[in-house]
Amino acid sequence: MSSEVQGQRRDGGTTRGVLRRIGGGAAAVAAALTLASGTATAMDQTVREIAAPGCQDPKPGQPNGKQWQAEPAVTIDTAASYTATLETTCGTIALDLNAAGAPHTVNSFAFLAGQNYYDHTKCHRMTTKGIFVLQCGDPTATGMGGPGYKYADENLAGATYPAGTIAMANAGPNTNGSQFFLVYKDTQLPPSYTPFGKVTRGLDVLQNIAASGVQGGGGDGAPVAEVVLDSVTATKN
Repeated sequence: MSSEVQGQRRDGGTTRGVLRRIGGGAAAVAAALTLASGTATAMDQTVREIAAPGCQDPKPGQPNGKQWQAEPAVTIDTAASYTATLETTCGTIALDLNAAGAPHTVNSFAFLAGQNYYDHTKCHRMTTKGIFVLQCGDPTATGMGGPGYKYADENLAGATYPAGTIAMANAGPNTNGSQFFLVYKDTQLPPSYTPFGKVTRGLDVLQNIAASGVQGGGGDGAPVAEVVLDSVTATKN
């Protein structure tokens, strides 16, 4: 990534940053957020995990960390309707997925969900200044993990990121893997992150998580509330 986003694994994993290229005043915000999410401070290391109201302990289990050498073949029906359900430790988030507009992305997301890849993974990053997202999908919870493959961007023409958007995090053009972000408040981003669905239920869950803040009191880093994806499912309707 550029000065706003740092590094990418060769196996297709993406960095902890959502942003890569931002113009004007937002670039300064992005750079500041990168600094805030760097090396953990003593405060970050000793901060107590405080769950947001309604959050529960995660279910027993660990991410399976499976890896693949290539993007899965597209097998979804692009004319069909697909939904997804994220069962998190802080509540249920339901999604409508845009198979027609982002077929490779929805196919990959559904494939990984079907492989239980997302189960027991922690949402490792939240931003509360400039951009307003919760980032998930990394089994290592470091911001560097991925499924071993990457694939091209989609659905970027005229892309916007209002509250309720789900989009892919990346480390630059055409570096999508498994990490995604959920927008909990209208956010200004360049059309560089594949949007592939929208929240239909559970926006209040995201807003509740955001209200707990970021560890260390900054605007970018691990959320104070421990958010774990107990299970993720994707279904053709």
